[in-house]
Amino acid sequence: MSEAKPSIFQREIKLGKTFPDKAKENFYTEFSSLLESGIDIQRALSILIEEQESKGVNAILSNVLSDLVGGSSLGEALEKTKHFSAYEFQSIRIGEETGRLQIILHHLAEYFTNKVKLRRQLISVFTYPTFVICITIGVLYFMLNSVVPMFEDVFKQFGQDLPYLTQKIIALSKNFSTYMMYFILSIIAISIYGYTQRKEDGFRNFTSKIVMRLPIFGTLMKKVYTARMCQSLALLLGAKTPLVTALSLVEEMIGFYPIENAIKQIKGDIVKGDSLHQGFAKFPIFDKRLVSLTKIAEEINQLDSTFERISKQYQEDIEYRTKLIGTIIEPLIIVIIGLVVGVIMVSMYMPMFNLSNVIK
Repeated sequence: MSEAKPSIFQREIKLGKTFPDKAKENFYTEFSSLLESGIDIQRALSILIEEQESKGVNAILSNVLSDLVGGSSLGEALEKTKHFSAYEFQSIRIGEETGRLQIILHHLAEYFTNKVKLRRQLISVFTYPTFVICITIGVLYFMLNSVVPMFEDVFKQFGQDLPYLTQKIIALSKNFSTYMMYFILSIIAISIYGYTQRKEDGFRNFTSKIVMRLPIFGTLMKKVYTARMCQSLALLLGAKTPLVTALSLVEEMIGFYPIENAIKQIKGDIVKGDSLHQGFAKFPIFDKRLVSLTKIAEEINQLDSTFERISKQYQEDIEYRTKLIGTIIEPLIIVIIGLVVGVIMVSMYMPMFNLSNVIK
């Protein structure tokens, strides 16, 4: 029985791994190149170990080489380290059995290249908004704890009824520290709960539904994981892996509950005699275009090349949408900041409009 997969956010953002995705990208790329040049597997691994700067990765690859010398296959050696997913070592095992190891390594390198590239794009998109939001919270804290109380002291001297908006801002100022404490504690509690429940199907299903309903981001995440699924199927089917076995491996590595759940049911339907495109058509997460192209690919027996082409098209769309998000978020945040600061300042100056009357 396979282990439950981590949630979508923990799959994408996982710090402190001994063998990070970038290192795997380099490993598979260089390993593929060395084998292509005619060097045998053991010698290629020795070269990779010699040039490896990371002690952790060096130790892992040294263990792999020791197991190879001891008679294990490359797939078995990678599995023993516990640092490679089932998708990776099963793909390599299939490559060894079919004599397509170089091609498998090349596709794995491409897989991790796309994964690292997407992560960098998302980080670049969210870095600026995160920085600006933190600055905004700091400015808001300063205004509500220093500026607003100064105005409040001035207003008290005139004994005049304050506008409704001004009263609410002053009330917020008095309790802002308490609200912030509750907010921080809530974030901590939610994070702890999410961490402890991250392997539960119910929690993963709930969080994935929330993500899918987010404007822009929901569509982006769906395309990210659909592209990953297509790329993986292209790799496995190209290595002559049986369809049900390929779907099982993709289910283990995809890390997104809606697609995992769909694949689980599609496998059962295929065993009963249904086609792959019929299975895709039952789940709204797979768009009509994917269903149509899959149907055509099944008719002409070109599933692997079709999935590879679909994956590349999704990747192009993902890059466009990521840039679009960055273009939209920056001015949107500026507008929100302007509104927040503007509301506070207007609420403070509204009583000033009647000051002349009060003084008279």
